[in-house]
Amino acid sequence: MAAGFKTAEPLEYHMSFLKENCRPDGRELSEFRTTTLNIGSISTADGSALVKFGNTTVICGIKAELTNPTVEGPGKGYIVPNVDLPPLCSSRFRPGPPSEQAQATSQLIADVIESSEVIQTEDLCIDRGKLCWVLYCDIMCLDYDGNLLDACIVALLAALKNTQLPEVVINTETSVPQVNSDKRRALHIHKHPVSTSFSIFDDSILTVDPTAEEESLATAQLTVVTDEEDRLCSVHKPGGTPLSGEKLQECISRATLRQREIQKLINKVIHSVKTTQ
Repeated sequence: MAAGFKTAEPLEYHMSFLKENCRPDGRELSEFRTTTLNIGSISTADGSALVKFGNTTVICGIKAELTNPTVEGPGKGYIVPNVDLPPLCSSRFRPGPPSEQAQATSQLIADVIESSEVIQTEDLCIDRGKLCWVLYCDIMCLDYDGNLLDACIVALLAALKNTQLPEVVINTETSVPQVNSDKRRALHIHKHPVSTSFSIFDDSILTVDPTAEEESLATAQLTVVTDEEDRLCSVHKPGGTPLSGEKLQECISRATLRQREIQKLINKVIHSVKTTQ
């Protein structure tokens, strides 16, 4: 009977749970799915991380390449995030050029990288006006079940913390850069931005870490990005029903707690990897 009701009236089915302050998967409204993290899983990358929020699974690999700085930023390197949503992760995605959602997520991540100053791009410069690092951050979704952006940002942050860049020396006679892959140094991570996404139902009920089904039924979505200093890096709300200032404050408070949980998890995983090496 419940299965029939869920199929025929998915929103009514969902609301019957939400009104009792719980969700169909048994979580409370402000409860995240189990979050797991592995780092360094791609041996061919300079840094990598695999993140799972429940079924949602995202992997990030970072490749560093030498290039010329831009004319506008002669003393800076740059970071290029790219999100891939292949058909294997969900039946909603088709083969071919990147979907609108993949492009929008890539852009949001680029904005977060910039607004949070996770890395000072000056740190990626090797020889002003001549040589710098570009970090290609390829983020692929392996299983899509909602809350893609949060998973991507955790994967990116963990992969950046796992990244080791080789030493580069410029030959004084030939001006040719020489890369020493045996000598590597970690990136300097200035800030630890973490995003927390909410689904809003009828501008009164908020659920955190929404599943794909919750996202499709919600009347609005909201993402709040904060760092370890409780600084608000960005708030993203693409249309939908309005949200009161009080509810927004509630979301920001939940996001600052989540930031601490995630930073603690990343540090714990990195520490355990170092102790086993």
